[in-house]
Amino acid sequence: MNAPVSTDILNTAQALDQVSRAWDQDIVKQLSDYIAIPAKSPMFDPDWEQHRFIDTVVRNAYEWVQAQKVPGLQIEIVRLAGRTPVLFFELASSQGATESQASNPDGKRDSSQTVMFYGHLDKQPEFTGWRADLGPWSPKYLEGKLYGRGGADDGYAVYAAVAAIQALQSQQVAHPRIVGLIETCEESGSYDLLPYIDALRPRLGEVGLVICLDSGAGNYDQLWLTNSLRGMASGVLKVEVLTEGLHSGDASGLVPSSFRILRHVLDRLEDSATGRLLPAQFHCEVPADRLVQAQATANILGDEIYKRFPWAHADCGGASQSMLPTTTDPLQALLNRTWLPTLSVTGVEGMPDLQNAGNVLRPYTAFKLSLRLPPLVDAASAVADLKNLLEDNAPYQAKVTFDHAAGATGWNAPSTAPWFEQALNAASQSCFGAPCGYIGQGGTIPLMNMLSMGFPKAQMMVCGVLGPKSNAHGPNEFLHVPYAKKLTAAVAQVIAAAA
Repeated sequence: MNAPVSTDILNTAQALDQVSRAWDQDIVKQLSDYIAIPAKSPMFDPDWEQHRFIDTVVRNAYEWVQAQKVPGLQIEIVRLAGRTPVLFFELASSQGATESQASNPDGKRDSSQTVMFYGHLDKQPEFTGWRADLGPWSPKYLEGKLYGRGGADDGYAVYAAVAAIQALQSQQVAHPRIVGLIETCEESGSYDLLPYIDALRPRLGEVGLVICLDSGAGNYDQLWLTNSLRGMASGVLKVEVLTEGLHSGDASGLVPSSFRILRHVLDRLEDSATGRLLPAQFHCEVPADRLVQAQATANILGDEIYKRFPWAHADCGGASQSMLPTTTDPLQALLNRTWLPTLSVTGVEGMPDLQNAGNVLRPYTAFKLSLRLPPLVDAASAVADLKNLLEDNAPYQAKVTFDHAAGATGWNAPSTAPWFEQALNAASQSCFGAPCGYIGQGGTIPLMNMLSMGFPKAQMMVCGVLGPKSNAHGPNEFLHVPYAKKLTAAVAQVIAAAA
């Protein structure tokens, strides 16, 4: 016979103690093993099926969840033909939540009665610049930080989700129905995700709360809720001027440099003096409520918003001078990285390394462009506009192409329900001793826009462990374990409130 289920609020101190022990005794070890596996996303490992690294991390996570023997929790690896696999788990509501659900006169599941966890297990590539004692596939746990690629972004998600469920069950606290979807294509734009959502939709149910553990934090002192995500348009801009390289002394001055033409073409898109994107269609108005929240966050974080980055230093007359940000105004700094479009060049082709750079006028130059879009700008339209802008009327009739284009529309959080706001603040106060903060993120999580459209009444708890200097995608990425422990307990408390 099942034990009676308490409807009292979760004892957060007890939950925090339990999840802390789980992290110390097991989860850190599991994530260390995960970091050691180069499970790069398909965009960065086209032979992922042959290498089987993605299959390995999915299998390892599946076996770990199975070994936990969480009462009632069912988990499986789901595979659609030709697509990356996903983990799907499901847990029926506990007794208290079931009774609440049964009181609905129409017999339908209350939209508040299904909580959906989201995370991913695929990773970004290695990148350069790691400290001599660290590496992307060499996990190291130092002073509460677990270094290595993917632990914080966000291999920890499935482990934290199950630990939060265990904390609820150990106290016999009522919880809603819970499902989880852990994908392996996120770092490639989640192009496999929609087919899985369509295939699993009957089993997802009416989702009333999404807990996405793939985001960041403004500091490590409180719970942070992500209230917006930028979108993205990307592709490869290539300028070709010759069919083969020529002696630069013979050809330069007559054959235009492919780099100069590429630079000229980019001037249509970006003001190189300020970094502002010129086409109006890549901008949008910032909603009034987001401005209010951004100002509150600016007051909390102050100049740490920009001081947290590893700025280069220059020697100026014997004195060290730090690189400057685009702005030192905290509010504008937040808006620049969350609501303004920005261009980054993330890869180059057609240029030899310095050691092998002879006096040759190169036949082509190619840049991989990453254009971050404001949350309310449609990515498909932006990609089409970007292609037309860059390819049209090429200087000198050069061959200019923008190919391998892809996009993902950003996301603006729905209005926060009173119960949800109260639950977030209570969880943050209980676990961190400070109220919940609200912050936009410059990154992109394609799933969030999909889920907001699919479940328009759902509340969105988008949060994560990527705080200051955690450096996802770059060198020396780390997971801040003390923060992850508190976040896990906070998630459990919010789920209890949802019941």
